[in-house]
Amino acid sequence: MADSQIEEIKNRLNILDVVGSYIKLTKTGINYRGVCPFHSEKKPSFFVNPSRQLFHCFGCGAGFSIFDFVMKIEGVEFGDALRILAAKAGVELKRENPQLRTERQRLYEICELATKFFEKQLEASAVGKEAEDYLLKRGLTKDSVKKWRIGYSPDMWQGLSDFVVGQGYQREEVVKAGLAIVKEGGGGSYDRFRGRIMFPIFDLNGQTVGFGGRVFKQQDETAKYINTPQTLLYDKSGIMYGLNNAKLAVRKHNQCVVTEGYTDVIMCHQAGYENTVAASGTALTDRHLGIIKRYTENLVLAFDMDVAGDSATKRGINAAESLGFNIKVIEHYGESDKKSDPAEIILKDPKIWEESVAKAKSIMDYYFDSACAAFDKNTPQGKKEIGRIVLPPIKRLPNKIEQAHWVQKLAGLLQMKEEVIMEELAKVPSTKNYGSLDAPAALPKSIEEAPVGQRKKLIEERIISLVLKNPSNMQGIQEEHWPLLSEQYRTFLQELKKNTEHYQPGQEEALKNHFNKIFSAGGGSPPKADAPQEHAFGGHPDEQFKNFLAALALKSEMEGEEDEENELNLCLLQLKHIELKNRLEALSGEIKKAEIEKNSQKVKELLEEFNTMSKELQ
Repeated sequence: MADSQIEEIKNRLNILDVVGSYIKLTKTGINYRGVCPFHSEKKPSFFVNPSRQLFHCFGCGAGFSIFDFVMKIEGVEFGDALRILAAKAGVELKRENPQLRTERQRLYEICELATKFFEKQLEASAVGKEAEDYLLKRGLTKDSVKKWRIGYSPDMWQGLSDFVVGQGYQREEVVKAGLAIVKEGGGGSYDRFRGRIMFPIFDLNGQTVGFGGRVFKQQDETAKYINTPQTLLYDKSGIMYGLNNAKLAVRKHNQCVVTEGYTDVIMCHQAGYENTVAASGTALTDRHLGIIKRYTENLVLAFDMDVAGDSATKRGINAAESLGFNIKVIEHYGESDKKSDPAEIILKDPKIWEESVAKAKSIMDYYFDSACAAFDKNTPQGKKEIGRIVLPPIKRLPNKIEQAHWVQKLAGLLQMKEEVIMEELAKVPSTKNYGSLDAPAALPKSIEEAPVGQRKKLIEERIISLVLKNPSNMQGIQEEHWPLLSEQYRTFLQELKKNTEHYQPGQEEALKNHFNKIFSAGGGSPPKADAPQEHAFGGHPDEQFKNFLAALALKSEMEGEEDEENELNLCLLQLKHIELKNRLEALSGEIKKAEIEKNSQKVKELLEEFNTMSKELQ
């Protein structure tokens, strides 16, 4: 891919718009801040600097350009991130060798072809026209059908497969995309979706990753809905239907309404309630909640719930509570006791739906009302059952004042003393922390918690940051410390040490040029742009190192006064700790090898060295 196209994409896109489409950002000085989507944290440590067009998280170390951000948050390679951002920027990428396209990219292309195929069938075929008329009778407009790219799958065994194969793809790839099923015995494949109204399921960038197919002409023993199975692109536990169209409205209204069905979402958007999404054929999962929390902490749930049981829906609510969401529940729509689907209510009168959302109950009120509706609060058994339902969510409340309020309400409801309620509350076991956002994260919040490989990189970057912030900190790096550093960091710091007085924070361009001069003079060999990103600074040295230094300068801007000398010493001590542990692991292997070879003298020498290092480590 030509560098000119990459630069064109960068010039057309603002990092605030790209990052802001995924997470909620708040202006703070010249920067923007938000909760990092890559690791667990409560206090925001994720910063975006629009002037430098970079991002950096000071909790987990993630950072740099819009390409790095998309690669990380989407879990894709550079080529896929390039294609995503090119589409956002309106840049047409030059034709590439089909053999160089990644598997993910080819599956995206197949899903897009399938979407177009289904759209055409809805528009052009006779049965497709019947399906469209059915949708229009349900209240959807032609504009909505077009916007949500609804289509129809013909009742043929290989209609879609033959079309996709005719475009240059393999039948095995159609199966991998979840669009075909391998025949028993392995004799070919057939289309998964046949004779159904097709709802494409989109990721946050509006790319089709899967489908939901609704039966059009009901047949015996035919499931009403079938969905794409788990694929490389589609994971129902991490996809919220409609969020690609809803995310801006969710952020604007600071509220996300969650419904059950595709049609519910579309009808809500059509009526102007665009902050509406649906879980993709499953209850709310930790991953769903993690994605929603990028935009808001206020949830309004519009689906059936069984608070007395241990349903998946209830577990999803518990997870949302543990993650700090403010949860409301829509219990009745309008004046009727019958709970209709949102789509049906909006078709009847959109105002009823608006009132229903506005009058949604808090989750605690919903627990109380549901328990009292199910059991008689005037009988001993009824009181016990109401307590069984209501006490666990009270126990989960993190705020003691709020907890005391609901204890007082329950005591009044059951006509009992608060002391009795508190005694029973104490017996309720502390529930597990459902939310994955509070579980140990893949990327740690601190250097101490990081995996060894990541920890060393973070420590070395912190050392450079401390030196750039205050060049006098260089004096704390002694000769014994240099071998502990990775080659790239060591080379840079040694050169920097020679002329420390010439370098101050803010002179990133001069540092970048000096860095390139170091390597061109033989101080080391920076990797090629297309090499694996094993380089300490990742990717092309010219661009990535400039970003790296800019991120460190940004960090210095954000920091207050601290004991820099102590922190530097601690960083160097931890590097020594990592080096010792690595050496001990290597010695263990050497000892085993010497034992197998029955070399007793070598075993003795290695054990002595092992014991000496173990004492030093302690």
